[in-house]
Amino acid sequence: MSISSYANPPTQGLPTETFDVVVVGSGAGGLSAAVTAAYHGLSVCVVEKAEVLGGATSWSGGWAWTPGTHYAKEDGVVESKEEFQTYLKNVLGERYDIEADNIDAFLEAAPHMVEFFAKKTSLDFTPGAKIRDIYGQLPSAGTGHRSVGPKPFNLKNVKPSLRKKLRHQLYETSFLGMGIMAGPDLTKFLSASQLDPRGWIHATRRVITHIFDLLLHGRTMHLVNGTALTARLAKSADDLGVQLRTNTTALELIRDNKEDGAGTRISGVKVQGASGSYVLEANKGVVLATGGFPNNVELRRELFPKTPTGQEHHTLAPQETTGDGLRMAQDVGAHFVNDNNSPAAWCPVSLVPYFNGKTGVFPHIMDRAKPGSIGVMKNGKRFVNEANGYFNYVDGMIKATKDGEPVTSWQIADASFVRKYPLGMAKPFPMPLFPYLASGYLKKGKTLEELARKCGIDSEGLKTTVEEFNAAARNGQDPEFGRGETEFNRYGGDQKVEPNPSLGALEKGPFYAVQVYPGSFGTFAGIAANGQGAVLNEQGEVIEGLFTAGNDRNSIMGGFYPAGGVNLGPALGFGYIIGRALAGAEEYEVSENKSTL
Repeated sequence: MSISSYANPPTQGLPTETFDVVVVGSGAGGLSAAVTAAYHGLSVCVVEKAEVLGGATSWSGGWAWTPGTHYAKEDGVVESKEEFQTYLKNVLGERYDIEADNIDAFLEAAPHMVEFFAKKTSLDFTPGAKIRDIYGQLPSAGTGHRSVGPKPFNLKNVKPSLRKKLRHQLYETSFLGMGIMAGPDLTKFLSASQLDPRGWIHATRRVITHIFDLLLHGRTMHLVNGTALTARLAKSADDLGVQLRTNTTALELIRDNKEDGAGTRISGVKVQGASGSYVLEANKGVVLATGGFPNNVELRRELFPKTPTGQEHHTLAPQETTGDGLRMAQDVGAHFVNDNNSPAAWCPVSLVPYFNGKTGVFPHIMDRAKPGSIGVMKNGKRFVNEANGYFNYVDGMIKATKDGEPVTSWQIADASFVRKYPLGMAKPFPMPLFPYLASGYLKKGKTLEELARKCGIDSEGLKTTVEEFNAAARNGQDPEFGRGETEFNRYGGDQKVEPNPSLGALEKGPFYAVQVYPGSFGTFAGIAANGQGAVLNEQGEVIEGLFTAGNDRNSIMGGFYPAGGVNLGPALGFGYIIGRALAGAEEYEVSENKSTL
């Protein structure tokens, strides 16, 4: 739909409130824009469709790819922007040229954004000093210091009225509802399964604290990962006077009306709250950050590969992410970019059946790289380097599936593996396996042949695959896919295993398997925007007064996944850019003695 054909929604007689900025959506992109704009003196209102704030960000790992930060420099790691560009050029290929201006804007802003939030707000970070870029074999790939994650956050620091608006940890990625942070926290929990006394002490202390929190407050109070990120951002917004309205759905964008018909600026939003419809006027601009469209079945059917009915996809995003921002943007002529390398940020998932009849979605993030497990198709053959990124796993699964067949695979492990590491949602020792076996989530066979029959896998194919894999894995090699050859692969493995932390033979029965399906953290396809976050129309022209951040915005990575956190990094980055642009903030100025953030 073109701008000229757009008609303003009926607003006559509706209650009206006026702010400088109206933000639609409360994930990392929306809250980043809100906090930045408010810090620079603007009045801001955030509207959220769900009952709670945070969107898909709250259910994420919380890590953001933000190369070149002051944390890296403090650790003596000084890299140039050209190094980051070189790495991205090698990953994105021809797509880099299309996104070059946006990438440049993000790389310029990222260090300033991290320093701003760390020094001026409640959002404090943990540096990802050991987190590697995924394609370690490519020139200028990072071996650490290019990511940040939120420091753990105690909800006791948040007033009760705001606390009620914060999303809980996704149960499937928790331990009895308690979040575990990637890094030392997770490492100590896993060491407890290997009878390390320090791990037992750490795990016991965390679990006991969690139980007391449940008894006293009805929820966990120690937030990590994505819940910590959104809680810190929400507190920052609240401290700055930002209005945070949940249960409020944005319906349509409003354009200013001019007598000469030249009203092309977006001037507000019509919303639906508990008491009915009303209008939020925006003097400076509207920011769309509703989380993309991973729960829009029709768009999935149209854009996602090998999704004939639209149902063969399972997202980790909340159910509210149905493409509201995209729809509203298109209604005023925005360009929808849907020709990326991939339409979504893939993640392998398994479906967890609960005894109450519900089904959970579990993301396979860490188990794939651990030694003693492989992924196979129904023919029993491997299809990917399991220790590469979660995006690569699903991409490989899709490409290995014949047209017309359901996209699925199996993650296979032996008895030693399941007692030391998680296999999907099944926890290692001392947690029991029987609940997962009883529900059918976990399959078990005394032999590989028995396991294959239970899973519908070709038994001879599986047996041959495991024999060939084991022979090479014992020597720390994977001639078929090169698993364990990069820093990223080895970091995701078990550093106590030699000669390769990511490789181990599957030898000790019984054997176990979890069925894996294509899923996503969110969408890559989205609204076209420039380096200031301003929305563009079909002709590449700015739609005045309209901005976008987060997964509503088309991915600046062009549908590629060069590193963990390439969703959250740009979301935070462009939220920061937009907030500054709306406030008319001065240019970045950084020297040894002064930093204008």
